[in-house]
Amino acid sequence: MPGNLSFGKEAEGAAARFLEKQGYKLLRRNYRNKFGEIDIVAVDKGVICFVEVKARHTALFGSPGEAVSRHKQRQISKAALCYLKENNLLERPARFDVVTLLYKNDPPEIALIRDAFELSYGI
Repeated sequence: MPGNLSFGKEAEGAAARFLEKQGYKLLRRNYRNKFGEIDIVAVDKGVICFVEVKARHTALFGSPGEAVSRHKQRQISKAALCYLKENNLLERPARFDVVTLLYKNDPPEIALIRDAFELSYGI
């Protein structure tokens, strides 16, 4: 498990650097509350972006982006609403992005999925 933790931290760092090169302004990393965790909170052209980072060593069991389940989307949505409320940002436009990293080669293949999913209110 420690290997997975360092792999995840490495992937989040690579995703953060990638987003900054894309023009995102990073606000927060690893935001946590009682509903869940958001890997990266950033701003892109005035839009608050809640970014989930998914990394894999292989696509054998599906692409990294496919790993963002409906359950995970609901958790991220709830955590995002909490973040917006805590920071008086409920009136600001927001979206959910996913950064995928596939470590088949060095450097990894990195992709950005803008507007990856909608705000989920379901339980």
